[in-house]
Amino acid sequence: MVETTTMMKVLVRVREFDVEKDLPAVEELERRCQVGLSGDMAAVHDHADDGDGAAAKEKKKTKTKTKKKKAGMSLCVEQIGDPLARVRHAPEHVMLVAEYGEEEEKKKVVGVIKACVKTVSRGGKQEKPFVKVANLLGLRVSPSHRRLGIGTALVRRAEEWCVARGAEHATIATTESNAASLALFTGRFGYAPFRRPEFIGHPVHAHRLPVARGHRVFQLPPEVAAAAYARLLPPQDAEFLPADMPALLAHKLTLGTFVAVAADGASFAVLSVWDSTRSLSLRVSGAPALLRASLAALRALDRGAPWLHLPSIPDIFRPFGAYLLYGLRMSGPDGPALLRSLCHHAHNVARKNPACAVVAADISPDDPAAAAVPRWRRFCCNEDVWCIKNLNPDEHDADDWAAPPPPPGRHLFVDPREF
Repeated sequence: MVETTTMMKVLVRVREFDVEKDLPAVEELERRCQVGLSGDMAAVHDHADDGDGAAAKEKKKTKTKTKKKKAGMSLCVEQIGDPLARVRHAPEHVMLVAEYGEEEEKKKVVGVIKACVKTVSRGGKQEKPFVKVANLLGLRVSPSHRRLGIGTALVRRAEEWCVARGAEHATIATTESNAASLALFTGRFGYAPFRRPEFIGHPVHAHRLPVARGHRVFQLPPEVAAAAYARLLPPQDAEFLPADMPALLAHKLTLGTFVAVAADGASFAVLSVWDSTRSLSLRVSGAPALLRASLAALRALDRGAPWLHLPSIPDIFRPFGAYLLYGLRMSGPDGPALLRSLCHHAHNVARKNPACAVVAADISPDDPAAAAVPRWRRFCCNEDVWCIKNLNPDEHDADDWAAPPPPPGRHLFVDPREF
């Protein structure tokens, strides 16, 4: 697939990514585009893209994404390994690159975007419980080639690619504080703000966290876990639940699905754990020297006197990995306490992996499970904004998924493969 566009008398060619030819250039482009932790279209500051001056501030969840926590501090994430890791799980996926220049030997990659088409639940009483939805992510435009319409060309071509493969809607993610990104996608591209998942993180301490006495924790085989989630999360009660949920639960990076049951059997909780340490590297930057020194001193004291059980945490100012919790559900009067016990159990599992320093979950803030997840303020963010667009407005004129807010009890499923 190739599309050629002339912009300001310079040729821009949009084509599919060639790993042998383009990988070094794409990696260099990713390094030059530093953006936010949440929302794939939260771009680099001053990522002004098109000729009319619209800014395209896009999130880089794949190479360096930063999410502001407090003045001067940010949480950066770099994707390691396969550049297509976040879309490869979908049978239909693509990475598009934009080449700039007229002479073959002088052409260079100045833009990139990823897209996939997946089958997910829409929620509610629908004629079809599952629909094809496109996910656009990882939009990058070289800082030296912005305001030339390159970002627009990439987004339009990615949408066309997804429509050709049957996608009815498209989604992107950004952050509330990234006004330029929201303005670009809700204005020029016609997306509408949709859902607001919250990122909740907690550091992995040097010592085990307690699992409440009387809470029994079991690990479910993948096929049993799939059957359990089919009952706990039917398509009509969840949005973006993947149709290939059994494959997700059986994936090599899903470390297990765990269930906690109260002694009286009247309550239970369940969650699954995804190991992202092999694909993502996180790091806290911009921390004041006093905070760095204090945490280092706490680690040293804990090593010298482990019997004190001080809440020391790993060196988060160096690259570290994370375990992601997904499919968090609970039931019964002791459900919240059981879910906390499961989060503690996941923490204790993470302690066995030296590369893991954080356990985190992406979850809707109005989900009752959110209040039960342990959190550390510096590793939490509620700025995420998912946006959605109907890709076939003529055929589905009355089908506005974004119009009504989700009813109470509707769950938002965040796929850890796309984090």
